[in-house]
Amino acid sequence: MSAVDLRAGVGPRALERLESEISIWLTTVSPGGRPQPTPVWFLWTGQELLVLSQPSARKLRNIAAGARVAVNFNFGGDGNDVQVLSGTARVDESGLSAAERTAYDTKYASGYRELQMSADAFHEEYSTLIRIGPERLTGWR
Repeated sequence: MSAVDLRAGVGPRALERLESEISIWLTTVSPGGRPQPTPVWFLWTGQELLVLSQPSARKLRNIAAGARVAVNFNFGGDGNDVQVLSGTARVDESGLSAAERTAYDTKYASGYRELQMSADAFHEEYSTLIRIGPERLTGWR
């Protein structure tokens, strides 16, 4: 289980979205202190979020300068159904495990087709793995 309690408050809704949403907003902070939100694909493992990145992406430089990040989902036009997870990100040089790769490829098979890329081509281009350990959940419904 994650360090965040997903059983109470907005936790069940956050868990539902972690298991079903296609993308999230990952907010890193530049070395100069500027928040930089970026939409990303992700995989929820039950303990952490996995995000793949191109090796030259700004978010990696930001994480190297400061590991504190936030992730949030899109929300409806009425301003409700908001969940924000904050935590610590780290680059994992070992990459996805075989099981994580299978789960990621299953989740994003249609996304690869939309990009006109094979899974192998995607993983070659997005070869850097970020692991995010959520530590706090805030939100409202």
